[in-house]
Amino acid sequence: MRNSAAVDALILALPETAGSALYGMLDVLAATGTIWRELVGEEPGLPLIRPRIVSPEERPFRCGNGIPVSPDVTIAQARAPDVVIVPELWLAPTDDIRDRHSGVKQWLRHCYESGSSIYSACSGSVLLAAAGLLDGREATSHWGYQDLLRRNFPKVKFNPAPNLVIADPTGRIVTAGGTTSWHDLAIHIISRHCSPGEALRIAKVYLLKWHGEGQLPYASLVRRQPHADSIVRKAEGWLAAHYREPHAVAAVVKECGIPERSLKRRFKVATGSTLITYAQNLRIEEAKRLLETGNSTADEIAALVGYENPAFFRRVFKRTTGLTPGAYRRMFRPLGAASGTKGKKLSQNAD
Repeated sequence: MRNSAAVDALILALPETAGSALYGMLDVLAATGTIWRELVGEEPGLPLIRPRIVSPEERPFRCGNGIPVSPDVTIAQARAPDVVIVPELWLAPTDDIRDRHSGVKQWLRHCYESGSSIYSACSGSVLLAAAGLLDGREATSHWGYQDLLRRNFPKVKFNPAPNLVIADPTGRIVTAGGTTSWHDLAIHIISRHCSPGEALRIAKVYLLKWHGEGQLPYASLVRRQPHADSIVRKAEGWLAAHYREPHAVAAVVKECGIPERSLKRRFKVATGSTLITYAQNLRIEEAKRLLETGNSTADEIAALVGYENPAFFRRVFKRTTGLTPGAYRRMFRPLGAASGTKGKKLSQNAD
């Protein structure tokens, strides 16, 4: 059964394309919404993404290392999709593609101007640079292409360090780093266009490893640990309801009615977390939800979750998620979400 609401994703295939990235991405995206449910015995689900291979020509051809490709659609036939993915290209560090694939570059620009989100893995960012989509923007690629990019595309702010770079404030251009960065890119695309939860489920099914940043932006900071300590359970429940209050840790000690040292020791043994860390994690989880769903500024969110000092909130948020509040919102905010006055304010005061 086809899901008419599925995200329309086109994966670009050229003679230079790396087959492993092309078909790996195709397989992973096609499984969103269904494979986890099948493995754990849940009710069948509908595919959340409809990935197809797009190419300049309709006829089958062989890409890098002679791997056969049968395009589903041509760039002339395809309307601008929700998502365009440019996988890794087999390029020598001295290759110059500025005079190649002019029709593809024009199509990529058209898709972006029409509202598509554009993603590249590894050396795919070289093609985006050649299309002019990265001019004046920060981008990454495999470290082996840094000289090529700096030499041929001086307007691109190339950064070889991070594994994912969000190139524009809307999050509609994202470049990924080294060869297996398509794993990270798949997780990001599923998280952004479906949900962080589905991204984690796919990562678990395919054993996809998040490189560089780790899975901090996707991880739940509050996990209920099985234990039999009723006092600690009482403390967990009280903090879940009152973590926004000032001096919540001191208050929960009073609520539980046992010496502070005893409660802290028992809490650490039962949960693996300190009381203060548990309270902070509850606050940061709430902050993440507000960043994903609302327009409040980082300062406003700090106050809403119980931090009097916005700068301290930012430091705790970055330490626990690996991202600033602004970067987290750009990564996880649903596309098309309303951006009123507060949203504009946040762009100036998020990080």
